[in-house]
Amino acid sequence: MSDSFLTEVRGNVLVMTINRASARNAMDGPTAREMAAALDRLDESPELFVGVLTGAGGTFCAGMDLKAFLTGDTPEVPGRGMGGITERPPRKPVIAAVEGWALAGGLEIAIACDLIVAGESAKFGVPEVKRALVAGGGAALRLPELVGTARAMELLLTGDPVTAARAEQIGLINRVVPDGTALEAALELAAVIAANGPLAVQATRAVALGARDWDSKQRWDRQRQILGPVFSSEDATEGATAFAERRPPVWKGR
Repeated sequence: MSDSFLTEVRGNVLVMTINRASARNAMDGPTAREMAAALDRLDESPELFVGVLTGAGGTFCAGMDLKAFLTGDTPEVPGRGMGGITERPPRKPVIAAVEGWALAGGLEIAIACDLIVAGESAKFGVPEVKRALVAGGGAALRLPELVGTARAMELLLTGDPVTAARAEQIGLINRVVPDGTALEAALELAAVIAANGPLAVQATRAVALGARDWDSKQRWDRQRQILGPVFSSEDATEGATAFAERRPPVWKGR
């Protein structure tokens, strides 16, 4: 990894940090590719169960690096979108730990994650329309699903940001914590998730996200296809055995 994107393993959690504080962690091409590589590592490593994504220097991400864009550089990773996550998130859960601004593409990266923890002074916005642009990195697609059409339209069409308290109130984020503690709180949440059966977590996530695209006639069959391997896994046996023996389970991810 380059200096613009850092990774650190903490137990079963991969901590990923956008490290361009001088540019308010705006995303350029090299950083996006580093982030995509880190997300691949998360998915491919059997020892990693959860990812946490944050930004250095008190800002999550200010969106696309416009200076880099003017030179022909883009933070879009082919087939994966902004930062390598907005169009194709990983199959393992990722928690966004937000301090300061999650703006434009930064908000789109945050809502591509599964959970968001934010410092109380954090702000979230998609101001593209103020510059005659469109939030094409997922905000116009995901916000109506996350907060409802009316609230999404207010965010998208005014371009005005909302506070962390308001974001929590409308269901955009999960938790508001004291400033400077978003990463710590996200790691605590990640530890709770990582203590669960990893195959069960991934399958549950796949059903919850996939069901939106399944019609009523196929949804139960699709769910059975995803859940079948989980119920026949070694981890499922281990979970029941550990419960009967009153001990913590030891997951193998198979």
